[in-house]
Amino acid sequence: MEYPKFTIIMRGYTKEEAFKIAKNIDGLEENFAIEVTLNTLNAFEIIRLLNENFGNHLKVGAGTVRNLKEAEEAIANNAQFLLGPHVFSKEIFDLAKKNQVLTIPGAFTPSEIVNQFEMGADIVKVFPARTLGADYFKDIQAPLGKIPLMAVGGINFENYQSFFKKGASFVGIGSSIFNGRKILDMGDMEIRGMLRKYIEKLQEVN
Repeated sequence: MEYPKFTIIMRGYTKEEAFKIAKNIDGLEENFAIEVTLNTLNAFEIIRLLNENFGNHLKVGAGTVRNLKEAEEAIANNAQFLLGPHVFSKEIFDLAKKNQVLTIPGAFTPSEIVNQFEMGADIVKVFPARTLGADYFKDIQAPLGKIPLMAVGGINFENYQSFFKKGASFVGIGSSIFNGRKILDMGDMEIRGMLRKYIEKLQEVN
């Protein structure tokens, strides 16, 4: 399955900020996807806007998907994946499969993780990753084998390598990816430079 190593979690970003970030991922889309959380103002409009302009080469999806209604509206606005804070229902999996949309439900315990894969999850988001620690990813895969897990929660430039080293396949990173800076105050080269730093440091893991 082709999915970028890094998911940029856009929570509370404006349309202008989201557009500027997406524009600067051009050429780096193999490494970055964009998750627009549904508790963001105008989230569905932002998802549609980004997919209309960048969706042919950049994965843009919906985050904080909590129920079937939100999943339906996200897909109606061209979301390429659904990412949730908790486990997904069978109805959400069925809807996503019908529309060829990736599913990334959230899970915490080994039982939840296994259950979500059995129900059809493409990736399982393990949250909160910082609380569980990087070793959790190694421990959980010892009996289960390699499975596509995404570490989310407290991930930043200083610690993301450790999660990849311990077996996470993907990570989700919030505002720390830009050091909490105001996006509209940043130049394009500065944004791209910050993104490239993550890619370069990842190469040390491989």
